[in-house]
Order: sequence, then C-alpha cells, then structure tokens
Amino acid sequence: MPMGHTATAQAGSGGLTATEHRLANGLRVVLSEDHLTPVAAVCLWYDVGSRHEVKGRTGLAHLFEHLMFQGSAQVKGNGHFELVQGAGGSLNGTTSFERTNYFETMPAHQLELALWLEADRMGSLLTALDEESMENQRDVVKNERRQRYDNVPYGTAFEKLTALAYPEGHPYHHTPIGSMADLDAATLEDARQFFRTYYAPNNAVLSVVGDIDPEQTLAWIEKYFGSIPSHDGKPAPRDGALPDVMGGELREVVEEEVPARALMAAYRLPEDGTRASDAADVALTILGGGESSRIYNRLVRRDRTAVAAGFGLLRLAGAPSLGWLDVKTSGDVEVPVIESAIDEELARFAEEGPTEEEMERAQAQLEREWLDRLGTVAGRADELCRYAVLFGDPQLALTAVSRVLEVTAEEVQEVAKARLRPDNRAVLVYEPVAPEAVDGTDETDEAAAAAGADENEEAAK
Repeated sequence: MPMGHTATAQAGSGGLTATEHRLANGLRVVLSEDHLTPVAAVCLWYDVGSRHEVKGRTGLAHLFEHLMFQGSAQVKGNGHFELVQGAGGSLNGTTSFERTNYFETMPAHQLELALWLEADRMGSLLTALDEESMENQRDVVKNERRQRYDNVPYGTAFEKLTALAYPEGHPYHHTPIGSMADLDAATLEDARQFFRTYYAPNNAVLSVVGDIDPEQTLAWIEKYFGSIPSHDGKPAPRDGALPDVMGGELREVVEEEVPARALMAAYRLPEDGTRASDAADVALTILGGGESSRIYNRLVRRDRTAVAAGFGLLRLAGAPSLGWLDVKTSGDVEVPVIESAIDEELARFAEEGPTEEEMERAQAQLEREWLDRLGTVAGRADELCRYAVLFGDPQLALTAVSRVLEVTAEEVQEVAKARLRPDNRAVLVYEPVAPEAVDGTDETDEAAAAAGADENEEAAK
C-alpha cells in the first residue's frame, strides 16, 4: 500500500492541507480534502514538455497530449471524453515548456471513473496507438497551429519572441506547438518511444482535490495505478541556465496584415520558485497589470498613444522567466513614440521604486489571483502538481500567497533596476501592410468567400 503522512496546515496556508504519498512504482500522489461542494478534481502532471524535445522533433510533446485522448486498451476512440462528460464531468489537457498535464473535474461519486481512465491510458496507451490515430491527431495539431498561430493577427509573436529571447540550441528556443515540418516528420515509432520514456508513473504526479475520502481514494489509486511498471530511461533535460542579462537588445520587425502597429518585448527575469521572481511579479503588476498600472495610465489614458498595454510574467523554472510587454498603438502613432514612453516609465520606476500604495494594490491583486486559483478544486489540484513536479514540494502551493506578500518595495526596485533595461530585452515590432489582391479579385469579396468556405474545425482530441 502507499506510504504517506498526516495532513497538517502550514503557516500561511489559510487552513488548506495536503497529504503526500508514493506508490512502489514511483507515482507521487497528493490529496487535499475539501467538502464544500460535492465535486472532485483529478490532475496528472507528467514531467515532460517542449524543453525535453530534440531538434527535428519539436511539437512531439504537444502532439502526444492529443494522442492521449485517442483511446487505450479498455477505452476506444473518443471514449475518454464520452465517459467523463456522460458522468457530468469536464476534462482537458495542456502542454507547456516544462510539463504536460491532464485533468478532470467530476461529481464526487464519479471519482473512481476518472482515476480508472487516467490509469488505463498511462498503462496501456501503446495498445491503441496506431498509424490511423497518429495521422488523425497530426492533422488536428497542424490545424490548431493554423488557427491559433499562423492565420491570426500577431499569432506567431510568442514564437518569434521566445526564439529571440532564448538562443539557438537552448531548450526553450522553440515553443510547444512545434513546426509544421517537424510535425510532418514525426513517426509512429517516435511517438511510441516518447511514451515509453516519459509516460511512466515515476515521471508523474497525481493530485486529487475535493469531496473525497482519502483512504478510499488511495485504495483506488493503488488498485488502478499500482501495477503500472516504472521506467528509468528518461534523459535529464538540457540545461536552461543563461546570464541574468541578455547583454544587448535583440530586435525584429514584422510586416504583416495586422490591425495596428504593435510593440512587444520579452525581458529576461529570475527563474520561478525564487524570491526574486515574486518581486518581479509585483514589479510587472505595478507597471502593466491592468488599468491602474503605470504603463496603461501613461499610454492609454494620458498620452492616448495606445489602445491596449500590458506587462506580465511568464514564470519558468528551468530557465529565466520572461517579462512580457504587449502594446497596441492608437491610430497612426509610430512605435518609437511608444517605446520612448515605456523606457521613461521603466527608468523612473528603477530610480524611484514603487510607492506604498502601489505595493499594497499590486500585492492585493496577486493575492486575489492566487486565492482564486486555490479556491477551486481544479486550480488547487493543478498548483499542487506544479509545485511537486517543478520544485519537489507540493506544500509550497499552499504558502505561495504569503511569499508574495512578504516581498518588499526594495526588492521590487532592485529587480526592476537590474533587469528591466534596454540591454535585456528582445523586441518585436509589427508594422501593418495592406492586403494584396489576387489576380484582380476584389479583396473584400475574396475574404468573404474564404470565410464562408472555411469550416471552423473543432480542435478537440
């Protein structure tokens, strides 16, 4: 039977508790009781994301997320969706640089079904994985790339900026969606080897949160997951460490059919899980986190040179995080006008630091966001998995709020002065171009015809 320990509420956890257990095959289990509503959330994180991919096979982690919904030994075709939704639950999966996760929220009395489904595909997906399902999901992922990246305004900005911010050969240089060429090149054997390497119980964390009986839940987990063999052939992820500062500005101008000029920038910031990362989060919240922020007030309200402006933190544990700036210009305003104003605001912030009122407002905003996450069974299950996989300790999820509130104004000013500088950013400038007519066809008529002919193909697995 699983080994575990008793739940104890930690200081700063708001009374939330979690117990940790480990099966003999290495599967880590985290349970958190919450009897407020009769629902239970199941969350399964695999320690694999796009940073684990090799050159020529980008997008494989995301492709495999889709393949996990294509059936297993006991569940054929679209059965996973059908069974969960038929029981009144919801489900999905996502892929990031650092992990792939799968999750269900179920009526509490249907918890066993969700556990059985996750165990069945962890233990037997290769039984059902064939060329037909591979081709089916390859096409779905390629269509997802077209719809979300290639054929929408500013759709490839994230891909372009990360490629600038992380040098060629770095494990975070490419995004999880992958390239069309690599998606076409992936073989069935690639997928099978990927599963054998990464989809093992000793490379996963399972959290269950909600209206549960911990003893019964552990018994079900042991029953369904306990016989799945571990796998020890996983290679270590490549080192993502980089200097604190890029050492110079990197810039790319993109001429595309976009609604307005745009300035986007990525600043290299401290890795997630550090106090400096929390300080950076507070800094970016003050500078660009909503309509009360400095940059929004300057560009949108005062100068009226922009219609939208935001600055947020992309937290990463295995590489420097990114401070993500996104500004859409107003009318015919030129990007240098926007850029000059932003540099003024960042320099002033680095010189003067935040005010007491700004600190209070930003920390209250971040506190609310954290409590919103921890206040739902699905959000708490996800955070417990995240801290277990990325930092080795799920209990850190329950005290994250207090760590943000402990950050001082001096720490916020320090990280701004050290990192929010022109020589520490990758910049993407969008310049609109007029659409070109094809063979004399009226552009408006052609766009309307294309929109009418294009089916909004569902991206569901």
